[in-house]
Amino acid sequence: MSATTSFALLANATSVPWTEVPSWPVQEFVRATASELTRGARLCAWFGVPENSALRLVAVLAFDADNTLAVGRSGPFISSYPALTPTHPQAHVFEREVWEQHGVTPEGHPWLKPVRKVNATGNAPANGEFFRVDGREIHEVAVGPVHAGIIEPGHFRFQCAGEEVLHLEIALGYQHRGIEEALAGGPHLATMSQMETIAGDTSIAHATAYATILESLAGTEAPLRAQWLRAIALELERLANHTGDMGALAGDVAFLPTQSACGRIRGDFLNLTALMCGNRFGRGLVRPGGCRHDLEPERVKQLDERLKTALADTERAVAWFWDAASVRARFENVGTVFPAQAAQIGLVGPAARACGLVRDVRYDHPAGWHRFAQSPVAVWPGGDVFARARVRSLEIRRSGEFLREQLAVPPDSELRSELLSPAPDKLAVALVEGWRGEVCHVALTDAAGRFRRYKLIDPSFHNWTGLALALRGTAISDFPICNKSFNLSYCGFDL
Repeated sequence: MSATTSFALLANATSVPWTEVPSWPVQEFVRATASELTRGARLCAWFGVPENSALRLVAVLAFDADNTLAVGRSGPFISSYPALTPTHPQAHVFEREVWEQHGVTPEGHPWLKPVRKVNATGNAPANGEFFRVDGREIHEVAVGPVHAGIIEPGHFRFQCAGEEVLHLEIALGYQHRGIEEALAGGPHLATMSQMETIAGDTSIAHATAYATILESLAGTEAPLRAQWLRAIALELERLANHTGDMGALAGDVAFLPTQSACGRIRGDFLNLTALMCGNRFGRGLVRPGGCRHDLEPERVKQLDERLKTALADTERAVAWFWDAASVRARFENVGTVFPAQAAQIGLVGPAARACGLVRDVRYDHPAGWHRFAQSPVAVWPGGDVFARARVRSLEIRRSGEFLREQLAVPPDSELRSELLSPAPDKLAVALVEGWRGEVCHVALTDAAGRFRRYKLIDPSFHNWTGLALALRGTAISDFPICNKSFNLSYCGFDL
């Protein structure tokens, strides 16, 4: 598919003057976006920018085959516009969010209800009516928001015929913290800390995206040494989380050897991140303009040795897992999302790659150190729990190989570069392949170079619908392993 389009084209981790972003009347803008999506583009972001008493819509599209992004905007409008969702379901949560945040109605949206809005008493999300299936044999099961373990809050409403799930609707918003609203007028002193806690297990990915945004707006980039350190930390974050997920999946099918081993090894990977910067989740490492901490030769050697041991332990623990016929039988043909569904709803990350979709920002839209060093994309075609677990195990191996290759030849350069103030009236886009998938940050500055609008999209925003589809036609008892096979973030969605 060619990226020839009437939208403004740009590369990942770059910016464009706001005045150069094409604008159409809102009806034409929706049609133009729909046309690009029909041609094979995918929707990275769709959000509103207030302008006096009106609103503009902004779309960021990805042309993965061409390593290109495209940006367009609508003209200002007041109350409603024709919904994009009926023809392109990947827009459905984006349009619900715009309706909730700005009060404009996407006419024709099939299921318009709040995403994060609180109720009248301010103690829970203002969820609208849940979809219900009628029939004498139908029953409804409500799970959460309070769960039986140490887990974030979310509500799951199942429509069942006996044990079979006919429909699952997921209601979130219990951890809505108002991060996007707090970013307006920034950067503030607290902004970096807020970025590192959008989703705590994805601190490195969100911090890297934010730092890249500021560097792009300032017309500079981090030194090579800092880009290398960011890539090292990002892959350690991927290793820790994927290893923890493999252990958790093993626990959900009572396979205790892998569960116990991976629980320990996850801690080993987290401790390697702490070796880099003093924090197991990587907080304090990435900063706009570079990194705050370096790795001297002795710690590089220590990191490599401990990494080698942790990878060997992981390989052994995962081999036990795959050698068990009982595990494979429990995972195969359970919670299947078909490739056409995955493409329609815009799945990203391992969940998309487990449906056979080749989607990986490190490969499709490389930025930073990944422009110079890449590893093969891990893809598996099944779309079921087995495939999602298999993609994780492949990525553990490939991230380990990538890290050991990079630690063998560290680049030599400064750690930080001088960072100028963000340019005025510019729009910047940064995509980072976090361990769950594509992290997308979009910033628009005002005439003073402050944030007029800052849009955050965690990969969970795309992927919760995939979990809902995975449950259709399965037994309700399959929900735990389906849920864990996606392992999505509640707070990353709630913001």
